Amino acid sequence: MTQSEYVLRMADLRRACSVLLDETERRFGDEVDLSRLSADYYWSLDPATAFDMSQTPTAPLGCGQVSDDVAEIAALLQRGPEDVIPLWHDLEHLAGVLRLLAYLDLPQKGQAEES
Repeated sequence: MTQSEYVLRMADLRRACSVLLDETERRFGDEVDLSRLSADYYWSLDPATAFDMSQTPTAPLGCGQVSDDVAEIAALLQRGPEDVIPLWHDLEHLAGVLRLLAYLDLPQKGQAEES
């Protein structure tokens, strides 16, 4: 890897998100009916613990909830331009939804639930 490959460019990230969300929409449609899924709760590890590779995690696993993540994303979209956006909080909710989409695409996991 070259040194330039260690740089996270927001334009590249935005483009990658667009490509992946376009493909997700192609596979699952423009909406995912959460009420038809058995997956709402999931295990999570807080980011401070997840990225501290200097020691074995001692913090317990947390529990996230997709329906809460979706509600928080909806609330984010209702905020005004003057409102503060706590990235650490809102990105965690976005990550929960993205993890659900990854789960739904697993062979013989989430796909069977949607049918």
